Amino acid sequence: MADISTEYMGLQLKNPIIAGASSLTSQMESIRKLEDSGVGALVIKSLFEEQIQLESYRMQQELQKNNDLHAEMVNIFPNLEHAGPEDHLRWTRKAKEESSIPVIASLNAVNRSTWIDYARKFEETGVDALELNFYRLPVEFDVDARTVEKEQLDAVTEVIQNVKIPVSVKLSPYYSSPLYFIRQLDKVGVKGFVLFNRLFQPSINIQREENDYSINLSNSNDYRLGLRFAGLLHGQIEGDVCASNGINSTENLIKVLLAGADAAQMVSALYSHSMVIIPKILGELKEWMEDKNYGKIGDFKGKLSYMNNAKPEIYTRAQYAKALLHPEKYILFDS
Repeated sequence: MADISTEYMGLQLKNPIIAGASSLTSQMESIRKLEDSGVGALVIKSLFEEQIQLESYRMQQELQKNNDLHAEMVNIFPNLEHAGPEDHLRWTRKAKEESSIPVIASLNAVNRSTWIDYARKFEETGVDALELNFYRLPVEFDVDARTVEKEQLDAVTEVIQNVKIPVSVKLSPYYSSPLYFIRQLDKVGVKGFVLFNRLFQPSINIQREENDYSINLSNSNDYRLGLRFAGLLHGQIEGDVCASNGINSTENLIKVLLAGADAAQMVSALYSHSMVIIPKILGELKEWMEDKNYGKIGDFKGKLSYMNNAKPEIYTRAQYAKALLHPEKYILFDS
């Protein structure tokens, strides 16, 4: 029987499917269902800087409203600092204690002190790894790309220096030179790269003439960007690659593994098809491997990466130009 286990960030996974951070990984009931469905690991719903700062602000309000009371009476009030984030940490600990699969915490911070402080706090919960969610919305006109990248590189370097668990980074695709930046992150000890973050984009309701913040789930073609970079990175960095976006079928999972991904995160498919899709994909993955006479994932992982491909130009811009010049030779669209 085909062995579908894999290794990601030094963690042994029974299969390459990781349940990505979402509301499904924010409750013990759904976390248990994810584990029962067969996922190889899960990422706890992210803790955001805004949550931490909001609780700090509320704490100050609560403390200041008692300024006129007698000093001895202040002791009747509980310690309010970081109440929300502390709850997040408590159930993260509970998720780890009650799960038999690797549990990865997720942190989306801005300030240097927050990155370091909460990275340590997450490590204390016993989680197996930490995923740093990197994205800076480019709304400033006076901040250049080098400044943003240096801030992020400095942040992850300090986090790695302050924790012992493996650290991964979930990136956006909007870097001027993503391969260069990933190489720099790899050099400072990042163990995993999640490619790429699905960003929450606003829209507009033209009837009400109001902003619309509806959820946009990934579709079946969204896997291609992660596939391209998994293919380009395979064999070129020490860290592992986890594909993200559009992993909603066995076919797409196999494609990113052939390109060189070590694992794949799944979120949208869990909402669209429910958790029953997990055992279905895992069963079909085994069938495909047995049909191809692959004993383990390592037998075909990266087989069609840039460095192993007979036609490496498939990963470059030149391929698009060829498709335009000779459309009869190329499949321009597929499912």
